[in-house]
Amino acid sequence: MSDNRIRLISIAGPTASGKTSLSVQLAKLLGGEIVSADSMQIYKSMDIATAKPTKEEMEGIPHHLMDFVAPGEMYSVAQYVSDATCAVEDIVSRGKLPIIVGGTGLYMDSLLSGVQFCEGEVDTQLRRKLQDKLQSVGIDAMISELSEFDPESASRLAPQRNPKRIIRAMEVYYTTGVTMTEQNKLSYSSPALFSPTKIALTFRDREKLYERINRRVDLMLEQGLVDEAKSFFAMNVGDTAKQAIGYKELKPYFDDEKSLEECVESLKRSTRRYSKRQLTWFRRDDSIKWFYPDDYNTSEDLISNVCNYLAQEGFEFI
Repeated sequence: MSDNRIRLISIAGPTASGKTSLSVQLAKLLGGEIVSADSMQIYKSMDIATAKPTKEEMEGIPHHLMDFVAPGEMYSVAQYVSDATCAVEDIVSRGKLPIIVGGTGLYMDSLLSGVQFCEGEVDTQLRRKLQDKLQSVGIDAMISELSEFDPESASRLAPQRNPKRIIRAMEVYYTTGVTMTEQNKLSYSSPALFSPTKIALTFRDREKLYERINRRVDLMLEQGLVDEAKSFFAMNVGDTAKQAIGYKELKPYFDDEKSLEECVESLKRSTRRYSKRQLTWFRRDDSIKWFYPDDYNTSEDLISNVCNYLAQEGFEFI
């Protein structure tokens, strides 16, 4: 049976693992363009905190789905899948190779697995009502209410205790009459459009990754992270954008509750914890081929080994 799915490469991994540099070099060697799979790099102005690649770092390679959503705007996973699919099809129509790059596992998995979402329109009045109710009765009561009509979602979300996801599961049911569990079952009913070759980066020595994270935070501060964060909080932005690591950790400094040094340490700690969560997510996917930069003497050696693997997978270099 012929496979008409679009071939592409995905590059995943934790923050500061070297995804940007590798993806740009591969795009140059393979005639590719990059589609970001980062839930925070989509936002305009949030440049330093989200570690958006600079024009110099892009080296002339087109990058898609980056810096195009206002920080106050709602942007769902469903919208990302739709926008990313359009970007991939556009890249292919011009004879280029799509390379999906990012650390947001939900974005990447949803795109590559062919998820079809049947979300209803966002009811802002209902959302506000549920948020107020959460503040009033607490998260345990909300989980209990969710379990009355969607016990599977309640069971899945209870350990995470993520208010946003619990409210979303309730909102889906109250606006569509279909539970999130049923929506998810419907989501996976359509065939995947893409045939991805998945690779990922991390370090065998976790401390080396943490050193890179700490250095990145120090560099962000040199680049003006404090001023960017101050400008960010001066805007009236949505709750999603406010969750960006790099801003919320500095808020106590602006509120005169903590010193800048304390907030910087908190930022480094938050980023290290986030990298652990990213690794846990991506490790679940047995189809990913992992590469470890600390296995190689130079970045050129790493790129050479990745290229050898991609050649074995049938990709042609220009």
